[in-house]
Amino acid sequence: SRVLECQGLPIVNGQCDPYATVTLAGPSRQVLHKAKKTKVKKKTNNPHFDEVFYFEVTRPSSYNKKSHFDIEDVDEVDKMEIRVDLWNASNLKFGDEFLGELRLPLKFLRQSSSYEAWYFLQPRDNGNKSLKPDDLGSLRLNVVYTEDHVFSSDYYSPLRDVLLKSADVEPVSASAAHILGEVCREKQEAAIPLVRLFLHYGRIVPFISAIANAEVKRTQDPNTIFRGNSLTSKCIDETMKLAGMHYLQVTLKPIIDEICQVHKPCEIDPVKLKDGENLENNRENLRQYVDRIFTVITKSGVSCPTVMCDIFFSLRESAAKRFQGDLDVRYTAVSSFIFLRFFAPAILSPNLFQLTPHHPDPQTSRTLTLISKTIQTLGSLSKSKSANFKESYMATFYDYFNEQKYADAVKNFLDLISSSGRRDHKSIEQPILLKEGFMIKRAQGRKRFGMKNFKKRWFRLTNHEFTYQKSKGDHPLCSIPIENILAVERLEEESFKMKNMFQVIQPERRVLYIQANNCVEAKDWIDILTKVSQCNKKRLTVYHPSAYLNGHWLCCKATADNTPGCTPCTGGLPANIQLDIDGDRETERIYSLFNLYMPKLEKMQEACGSKSVYDGPEEEEYSTFIIDDPKETYKTLKLIIEGVGTLEQEHAQYKRDKFKKTKYGSQEHPIGDKSFQTYIRQQSEISAHSI
Repeated sequence: SRVLECQGLPIVNGQCDPYATVTLAGPSRQVLHKAKKTKVKKKTNNPHFDEVFYFEVTRPSSYNKKSHFDIEDVDEVDKMEIRVDLWNASNLKFGDEFLGELRLPLKFLRQSSSYEAWYFLQPRDNGNKSLKPDDLGSLRLNVVYTEDHVFSSDYYSPLRDVLLKSADVEPVSASAAHILGEVCREKQEAAIPLVRLFLHYGRIVPFISAIANAEVKRTQDPNTIFRGNSLTSKCIDETMKLAGMHYLQVTLKPIIDEICQVHKPCEIDPVKLKDGENLENNRENLRQYVDRIFTVITKSGVSCPTVMCDIFFSLRESAAKRFQGDLDVRYTAVSSFIFLRFFAPAILSPNLFQLTPHHPDPQTSRTLTLISKTIQTLGSLSKSKSANFKESYMATFYDYFNEQKYADAVKNFLDLISSSGRRDHKSIEQPILLKEGFMIKRAQGRKRFGMKNFKKRWFRLTNHEFTYQKSKGDHPLCSIPIENILAVERLEEESFKMKNMFQVIQPERRVLYIQANNCVEAKDWIDILTKVSQCNKKRLTVYHPSAYLNGHWLCCKATADNTPGCTPCTGGLPANIQLDIDGDRETERIYSLFNLYMPKLEKMQEACGSKSVYDGPEEEEYSTFIIDDPKETYKTLKLIIEGVGTLEQEHAQYKRDKFKKTKYGSQEHPIGDKSFQTYIRQQSEISAHSI
């Protein structure tokens, strides 16, 4: 028996050091030979063993029916089997982990002298041991299994191109992505593959901007903006879940871990108070937790992923244009996502957002519910907040937070995460002030013979520009557009023998050197300047950590003032989260959904025809679809149905070829592959039926 190789073994506790044991077993599963073992292959789940084991069975002279069997009987040989068990060599005290086994009856081998095939590993076989029904409990499961066969990328080009153009279609309700949302039973079904596809191809922001803008135009009351389970809401939820996972880890995880471990009593409902608990102490415990989480969230603006900020910017713009008389709507449009659909649910159910491995215990869960309710209300910026609570004890507790400083902190946070360094000339919004204050700056040497001395100036940063003036309210002496900020980095103390300095690097190697009042202020300015400029196309990758003085750079001693930087830029925060997404897999998923809901696509085509020739009351079966432009929608539907039809033919052809050509036992279809066996059975039935 030659054990060749394995592929895709499970990784157990972060490691995989596999080995195989090979055993020859008799008719009653008794072991005829001591198990033989391969070498352990370290740190791989695709081990290549290529080891040979020999087994020799001879009839002993002292034949004993109880311990041996008569190998002269051919039937007995057929009942023998080779068993290969895969194990993970573990350092843990309870021994090595079983990964799976395969059993190979010798009767297969007797048909040919050599037999080579791939096998699926199976769970351990209990042999003839049967458990009484009473020995185990019962478990009811509802399992959904989806299998996608993904072709190479070129097969998907027609359907993918139609989908990726969705953001540019006028009106957006006539686009392929919007149509998918219309025909799917649940908007979530459509949102998951669409978001992943658009994120993969860098088109998520224009697509969500387009569908959000269309939804805002249909919204009559600013108080209900983005409150429904629309395609827009589901797509933004899904984007935040994917792109914001790291953001949640750095903001909420430390304090959520503490709440789960410390178990401080925080019950503030007098009816639910346990014996020995003090209501005031519990209120204080809860208040401290809420305060800490609120501060962590409202100070985390610079960590918010760029893709989320760009989406929030477009939501703010659409809301401000649609409801120009309502100054709060630009905030509620953003808070309805970042607070109500991101932070509050993550606090309430941290296990669903990968913040904790398990569902919290009942006491912790109650604490998190109370915190989540309060944070949600703080973030909503509604006028009469105490009235938001059905429970009088929550309204009483909320009085702690009825101060202007909380509303201001929320607005400043929302301003930062919904500002974009990209100028939008159609924007009706005034520039958003992000930070201002006195600092000391060194003259940039714009005048040829001017002195390069240090002066105190009032600095002001908006999402459009970074300026300084003599005093607050004066005319700016210098203005740097955000797109001209190529890097923001600390400056070594050796340069001017001054602490807390940083540099703002601009085109043509012009550098503004600034000293902040203290190290905390310096960090805040660096973070926020980096945040607003991190999408600039010409951002630098290297910089000089010290100044150019007396004819050379103090850091690398290079003499030319235009020498490229000698140190990699810190880059601040990642401009975008890298996601492991397979664009073809997502297009295949979307094809499957269109195929599943083909009757609805055809019904939508009928609705387009009906709308374009008849302007009276709609038939009830058509009224469920949003169709703003019947001609454009019909045109897109035609392209979708053609693309789906072509892919359906390709799948049918692939299945026919697979049935004819694939050898059972090949790597593509190992022995034990139940799905292939079922497929063969189905094909046989189809063939028999057609005959």
